[in-house]
Amino acid sequence: MRWQLSEQLRCLELQGELRRELLQELAEFMRRRAEVELEYSRGLEKLAERFASRGGRLGGSSREQQSFRKEPSLLSPLHCWAVLLEQTRQQSRDSAALSEVLAGPLAQRLSHIAEDVGRVVRKSKDLVQQLQDELLEVVSELQTARKTYQAYHVESVNAEAKLREAERQEEKRAGRSALPTITATAVAAAATTAAATESGPLLRKSSLKKGGRLVEKRQAKFLEHKLKCTKARNEYLLSLASVNAAVSNYYVRDVLDLMDCCDTGFHLALGQALRSYTAAESRTQASQLQGLGSLEEALEALDPPGDKAKVLEVHAMAFCPPQRFDYQPHDGDEVAEIRVEMELRDEILPRAQNIQSRLDRQTIETEEVNKTLKATLQALLEVVTSDDVDMLDSFQASPSTESLKSTSSDPGTRQAGRRRGQQQETETFYITKLQEYLSGRSILAKLQAKHEMLQEAIQRGDKEEQEMSWTQYTQRKLQKSRQPRPSSQYNQRLFGGDLEKFIQSSGQPVPLVVESCIRFINLNGLQHEGIFRISGAQPRISEIRDAFERGEDPLVEGCTAHDLDSVAGVLKLYFRSLEPPLFPPDLFNELLASAELEAVVERVEPVSQLLTRLPGPVLVVLRYLFAFLNHLAQYSDENMMDPYNLAVCFGPTLLPVPAGQDPVALQGRVNQLVQTLILQPIRVFPSLAALPGPVYEKCMAPPSASCLGDTQLESLAGENEPELEAGSTAHEDDLDGGVVEAVACFAYTGRTAQELTFQRGDVLRLHARASSDWWRGEHAGVRGLIPHKYIALPEGPEPGTPPEAMGPPGHRRQCLVPASPEQHVEVEKAVAQNMDSVFKELLGKTAVRQGLGPTATASPSSGTRSRLGRNKGFSRGPGAPVSPSTSHPQGPDLALKPH
Repeated sequence: MRWQLSEQLRCLELQGELRRELLQELAEFMRRRAEVELEYSRGLEKLAERFASRGGRLGGSSREQQSFRKEPSLLSPLHCWAVLLEQTRQQSRDSAALSEVLAGPLAQRLSHIAEDVGRVVRKSKDLVQQLQDELLEVVSELQTARKTYQAYHVESVNAEAKLREAERQEEKRAGRSALPTITATAVAAAATTAAATESGPLLRKSSLKKGGRLVEKRQAKFLEHKLKCTKARNEYLLSLASVNAAVSNYYVRDVLDLMDCCDTGFHLALGQALRSYTAAESRTQASQLQGLGSLEEALEALDPPGDKAKVLEVHAMAFCPPQRFDYQPHDGDEVAEIRVEMELRDEILPRAQNIQSRLDRQTIETEEVNKTLKATLQALLEVVTSDDVDMLDSFQASPSTESLKSTSSDPGTRQAGRRRGQQQETETFYITKLQEYLSGRSILAKLQAKHEMLQEAIQRGDKEEQEMSWTQYTQRKLQKSRQPRPSSQYNQRLFGGDLEKFIQSSGQPVPLVVESCIRFINLNGLQHEGIFRISGAQPRISEIRDAFERGEDPLVEGCTAHDLDSVAGVLKLYFRSLEPPLFPPDLFNELLASAELEAVVERVEPVSQLLTRLPGPVLVVLRYLFAFLNHLAQYSDENMMDPYNLAVCFGPTLLPVPAGQDPVALQGRVNQLVQTLILQPIRVFPSLAALPGPVYEKCMAPPSASCLGDTQLESLAGENEPELEAGSTAHEDDLDGGVVEAVACFAYTGRTAQELTFQRGDVLRLHARASSDWWRGEHAGVRGLIPHKYIALPEGPEPGTPPEAMGPPGHRRQCLVPASPEQHVEVEKAVAQNMDSVFKELLGKTAVRQGLGPTATASPSSGTRSRLGRNKGFSRGPGAPVSPSTSHPQGPDLALKPH
């Protein structure tokens, strides 16, 4: 393909050289003809023979041009040249007036045409080079998308292998536990020691429970990697369709239009100049009418479309479109189409609608540009022919030499100069509009290809959804319900604070506000038109900002695609409010100086050297941000935010102009610097090996949200019956000892020596309340403070809670999706048994630690089991994070069908 593109440039350049040499030959011919006109027929015959024998000069030594020269009828301009030589052989004498015309205006006009043709060809060549670079860039992006898809597919395959290994281990444990259980029962009938028979089953059940948790964890990891792989594959397929459409559009239509651009005005100007010559000849000698008639026929045969077709035929290897790019699945992947998974449906449907809207607008814009282009071309051709018309009028009105000398006065020369200036301006405008038209048509082709593929995928998804059972639909639909991330208090100010100090105090390599906003836009708004350019709702921006300032993550749940502009506004507001800014003022002038280099590639090294002077944590955040902006710019066909537009939005935000300098004068250079960072983030910022830290992922999955796992949450359905009461006995025993055990719903890293660090699923021992947000407790033998909103409490009163502050009997706080009184959920039988084993283990471990016998633990466990068999629901405990779904009725698509 690169060879074809280079051959196209070479062929277009050869055609330009052919035209320029042809015009130079004609100009020289006219001057020589003026000289020999005085010598009449003998000198004129010698001149004709002389030029007829100089076949190698026109077109150079190129093999293709020699074939054109041997067969002049292949190209209409060369055919005209051959007819002109033949007519010249028949001409014997001319007058002095014709000699003056040939040596003066006509030769000058041909020189002007040669100059115009050379200028148009140069501009057309630059445009061809630009389009070819864009085409190669699109192909390069296709390779990047393919590599991304392959990487995520490898991760998905590895996650699936780990899941299968965990399932095999779980089956082995289940098989080993069956036989010892039977043996223990037989021994228990004959043994005299109760403690030995009691401890064995507990240990086996604990091992089975841990194995089950491992399987659930790896199942969730597999589903996440599978979703990422599906998204990466979809992007690869879309890029594939887009590239194929762009390549086809370039070879089938753009190349032809560019050839027309190279020919702009050439055939018409040449025809007009030669028609001027024929008019002069017809008035000078009537004997030349027969030869001039032949030349007139050749001029009428000037055929730009025919010449273009002949050039394409001769250079078929260079201009023939290449084969379509085929989909290349990664090892073992059988999917060769876009999949509209339930988790991706809310992303793909709006994307298809946005593309359709963008297609409609782009079609209208392209049609308007095409109308302007045609009008400009017509005006340009009129300007091209105006000089020839004036010259013919002068010759017809004043045929004598003296009269012609008097007409070529200074005012006429100035008027011709003005017309040439107007012609150059019209040429520039025409080239600009042609560039806009070709760019718009290319975008239309790519958008149309994406839209067709998405529509086909949506139709397949609708058909699969209709064939899907209600249970499968409900389980997949509920996979998107998420819990808000619990809040955490920061020691440093988030908005308007110091980024480096905040990272050190919070332990977040990338602040939560940056990571969450970027994830939200990645999942919902990569194709959102005008992202970061359109302002969001100020009240909503303030609400989201205040939530982040409190340490919460409001974007996990409660925000929709309608909040995209507000979320983008929060991200810009955060970077704009940092004190000090990300780029310190002492580097401002040096950064701008490094960005003044002409080529983007040349700016990379000096900018990269300057950025190494920034602190490591700040560089990690900048690398994360600009990798995201680079990814966002790849969707500029849909969101209309190319790297320059993004630089305009983020330039004032990231690089405020220091006091005392002119912002208006410097803003263009600031935008150029930010554009460089967006275009070359991999080369500008240190690699992961040189600077460890979080790296932006192109294909993200929604954050997981429950300490018990999404599988348990998604199987909840039905009515909410009275709350659990069986656990109250065990917790009364806990109160006697002053200790309650809780389960960690989220991983937490202590920020001070007093705060404990634990992982999700750890069992924590609580001694007493320290405040409304903190507990005093211990983990792994270490005592300290435990955040209240990161844990789930078993049933019963909290230690240190006065009786009047307690809720209804058996009230508990859980790490589950909350249910309001109006919306109840039903626990399926399998889930009820699973939850039974969870509480049984927790209560049993508490009883054993307090020295209780088998009787003390048997009753709560059996009570819990019997109660779970009847009770279908769980209530919301005090202090649990509030979910938006508890205050807003769910739509019919989220309502659960009773089993």
